[in-house]
Amino acid sequence: MPTKKAPAKKTVTKATKKVATKKSAPKKKPAAKAKVMSAKAATKAKTPAKKAVKTKKTATKKAAVPKKAAAKKPAKELVYAADHQSFWTTDGQVLNSLLALSDALTDMETGAFEFHIDGDQNDFSLWVETVLCDGECAAELAKAKTQKSAQSVVKKHLKTYSI
Repeated sequence: MPTKKAPAKKTVTKATKKVATKKSAPKKKPAAKAKVMSAKAATKAKTPAKKAVKTKKTATKKAAVPKKAAAKKPAKELVYAADHQSFWTTDGQVLNSLLALSDALTDMETGAFEFHIDGDQNDFSLWVETVLCDGECAAELAKAKTQKSAQSVVKKHLKTYSI
C-alpha cells in the first residue's frame, strides 16, 4: 500500500507543478498590468492640483462651444410663394418671399401697413406662417405693432436663410 501512495503524491506534485507553470505565465501579464495601474494611480496622486486648473480651462471651453454651435446652424432655403399664393398689399405691391416683404415694409405707406395689422389679426404673420412656412418669424411678426419693428423681425429672420 505505501507504494501506491507515493506515486499518487508524485503525480499530484507533477500536476501542481504543471498547473503552477501554467499559472506563472499568466501571472506575469497581470503583474505588468498591476504596474501600469500603479503608475496610473501614481499619476492620479500627482494630478489633483492640475485638475483644478484643467477644470477652469474646460469650463471656459464649454462656454465657448455652444456659441460656435449656434453660429453654425445650416442656412435654410428661402421659400418663394406661387403666383396664386403671393401676398397682395392694399397699395398694389405683390410679395412672394420674405425678402420681398422686407423690401415692401421699407417702402410701404403707414396706412397700408396699419390696414394689414388690424387689431388681433396680422395678415403678414398669417401669410408668413401658412405660405412661407416660417413659424418663428410669424410668431415674432404677430407681436410687432409698428412698421419698424416688423421690418427688424423680417431682417433678423432673413439672416437664417441662404439668399
